[in-house]
Amino acid sequence: MARAAYEPKLPLGLQGAVKAVEGEPTQSVDNQEEIKKLFPNTYGMPLVEFVKGEETAHEKMNVGIILSGGQAPGGHNVITGLFDAVKKLNPENRLFGFILGPGGLVDHNYMELTKDIIDEYRNTGGFDMIGSGRTKLEKVEQFEKGLEIIRQLDIKAIVIIGGDDSNTNACVLAEYYAAKQYGVQVIGCPKTIDGDLKNSQIETSFGFDTACKTYSELIGNIERDCNSARKYWHFIKVMGRSASHIALECALQTQPNICLISEEIEQKGMSLNDIVDYIANAVAVRAADGNNFGTVIIPEGVIEFIPAIKKLIAQLNDVLALPEAKDISRDEQVDFAKSHLTDENLAVFNSLPVGVARQLALDRDPHGNVQVSLIETEKLLSTMVAQKLEKMKKEGTFKGKFATQHHFFGYEGRCAAPSNFDADYCYALGNSAAQLIAAGKTGYMAIVKNTTAPAAEWKAGGVPITMMMNMEKRNGEMKPVIRKALVELDGAPFKAFAAQRDRWARETAYVYPGPIQYWGPTEVCDQPTRTLALEQA
Repeated sequence: MARAAYEPKLPLGLQGAVKAVEGEPTQSVDNQEEIKKLFPNTYGMPLVEFVKGEETAHEKMNVGIILSGGQAPGGHNVITGLFDAVKKLNPENRLFGFILGPGGLVDHNYMELTKDIIDEYRNTGGFDMIGSGRTKLEKVEQFEKGLEIIRQLDIKAIVIIGGDDSNTNACVLAEYYAAKQYGVQVIGCPKTIDGDLKNSQIETSFGFDTACKTYSELIGNIERDCNSARKYWHFIKVMGRSASHIALECALQTQPNICLISEEIEQKGMSLNDIVDYIANAVAVRAADGNNFGTVIIPEGVIEFIPAIKKLIAQLNDVLALPEAKDISRDEQVDFAKSHLTDENLAVFNSLPVGVARQLALDRDPHGNVQVSLIETEKLLSTMVAQKLEKMKKEGTFKGKFATQHHFFGYEGRCAAPSNFDADYCYALGNSAAQLIAAGKTGYMAIVKNTTAPAAEWKAGGVPITMMMNMEKRNGEMKPVIRKALVELDGAPFKAFAAQRDRWARETAYVYPGPIQYWGPTEVCDQPTRTLALEQA
């Protein structure tokens, strides 16, 4: 009850009456001509910032909301922020939630979100208010089927809360409805615990703050156990298939002995054996000091960043997108894939442990990607490190013991009760989405900036989704997508980590952050992630 009673703080620009101030026209981050051609009705629109305005009457409008993709802490606060703001604009406004993601829009599966329902979910984790789903909105039949229920409920705008793929779909939907002049607005909100939906306009995606604090508490607990028992090396895999933001943030918060950064592995052209050597040498150095224990943080998608394996996966993706690949059984899939590989890629494929190679050649997720979360990278690496250490023992370069424990922190962080930062940030995003609708905008993503300052000084507004897009290969063809943000190796967060990691590798410099604090001094409870603080410093 006390947590539900927490009142999220709003930026000054969203308190009271609001005015939308437009900036300069925008263009996409790359492939400008192609993106402009694909999105003629929603390209080149200006940035928007909300400032204090004068009270004006607002016509009645109904709004639909969709939670899309994986869960992230704070989603309910986006919905409560949107609800409060649309009701403030006009008490007759209504909010409809589409059940279990974008599929709810297509299948006309919805519920009206009333004050009684909304109040139950304030400041709570999860997406269980209306559920989420991974249906991709990309076909004309889906857009038209969705329009039927939009017309029936007299909905003026749809708000889609999602990551880069979901917001790419939101942009496509906005363009389609604008081209047809249907008068339906589409607004996006930046969600993903992976932290890879950020750019010059989006400082952080919601959920990243809470997830990293949750994982860091767990990693800190393991480090404390590790330092108490002094007999295990703990291999800890964390979420982050396309970028290592979570691994890096957790390392900055807990100071493990080793943290792998996928982007650095790719830049240095490291092989799987190089990574194994790096870990094994650190184990040997600590053993020489009498420390036969340690912690290793591994990003979920690291295997895709090893250049030789990345090349192999790229060809496998193309092979499995071939029309003839659709009709073969799972048993035939591996042989089919191998028969189409270049000699170089086949050699890499055959060098991998059988289970890993098989996983790379089998099912893809809805976006056509390898399901890396199913590959037990933490066990793969610890097994290979053990083999390397056996060799070093025979050579006399390792005289210690090596026993391991394995962990994968994924679902543990996706539905946690949002930190105060995420509770405030998400509530402000919901308010921004409502104001974008009131301002008549479509094809925009709600944003909140200046987020390392106190919440009252945050700046709310909107960015055209087309501004974030470029062309990339998906499922064998070039498609417009929002560009993912990877860890920048010349950025302040990575540099802060790199400056300390050699010391952390040898010493036991663990930090135990403990649980997320909701009450107490601001400097304890309301801090953003180390990543955000370093980037905005």
